[in-house]
Amino acid sequence: MRKIRVAQIGTSEFSHGSAIFGALVKCPDVFEIVGYALPEGEREKFPRRMKRFEGYKELTVEEILADESIEAVIIETEEIYLTKYALMAAKAGKHIHMEKPGGLSLSDFEELMSIVKKNGTVFHTGYMYRYNPAIADVIKRVKEGEIGEVVSVEAQMNCLHGVECVSWLSTFPGGMMFFLGCHMIDLVLQIQGEPKAVIPFNRSSKRFEGVDSKDNGFAVLEYDRGASFVKTSGAEHCGFERRQLVVTGTKGRFEIRPLEMAAGAYPLHCTDYNKGTGVDWKVGAEWTRSENYDRYIPMMKSFAEMVAGEKENPYTCDYELMLFKTILKCCE
Repeated sequence: MRKIRVAQIGTSEFSHGSAIFGALVKCPDVFEIVGYALPEGEREKFPRRMKRFEGYKELTVEEILADESIEAVIIETEEIYLTKYALMAAKAGKHIHMEKPGGLSLSDFEELMSIVKKNGTVFHTGYMYRYNPAIADVIKRVKEGEIGEVVSVEAQMNCLHGVECVSWLSTFPGGMMFFLGCHMIDLVLQIQGEPKAVIPFNRSSKRFEGVDSKDNGFAVLEYDRGASFVKTSGAEHCGFERRQLVVTGTKGRFEIRPLEMAAGAYPLHCTDYNKGTGVDWKVGAEWTRSENYDRYIPMMKSFAEMVAGEKENPYTCDYELMLFKTILKCCE
């Protein structure tokens, strides 16, 4: 595959900007990094994130967008600015990888999807669990009917955040539901499609005095066979270990817990999952451990294959728009 000339716009304190740029650096046979831009005062706001960019050329956003040799642009600003810069890149005809889940404006996201579809360019988002080998295996087997008709999906993504991150969550509607719950909503929609209705229930744990951002998220998604739910908490001790996905069908159920765990030197991960078909008190399940994997390198290599025309993006603009709309509903 030919190398993809790429540049990154933005980074952030709590999302994946540094890790994504690191993945580009680790794939010199796939990407030619032209440079990066730091809009919205990011150099001053995020000094801890600057080391990752050392040795690469700093450009302006305008220079990146005007350079016709740059095929692909990575949009990794803070979430509130994502659609703003993705729209600029789309209007410049660039292929786009954008941090999840999008900006705060539905109309802007709709415009973005319209331009991308008109251009015929790649739009790829940073939902890293799409590249988790255990999750991909389970979703494939569910769609093949291995556990019959799906009755419900339970998806959780929890952690324990400090006061700095919890305060920052007030930037978003729904707080944790927008920030991390979006990953779980994506999994539910991949399995069950668009829900008939959404009932959100997002609240504050009030762990820190004067901070009332919604760090406890919960949403029920209604389907013909019943209800599925998404839970996300920034106030849960041992929350990383209880990130899980349970898919219940008429012939059995799959459980993944945790969704990922450290496997030696970060960022290698592995995942435990099983298929249960037992009744009564006997589950009849054996746990399987996935191979070690890196969160970001497979994601970015896949993006490069899409840009090079060697792979079709399975997540269409219509799907991404449905997902974004559902996330906003889950965030009230």
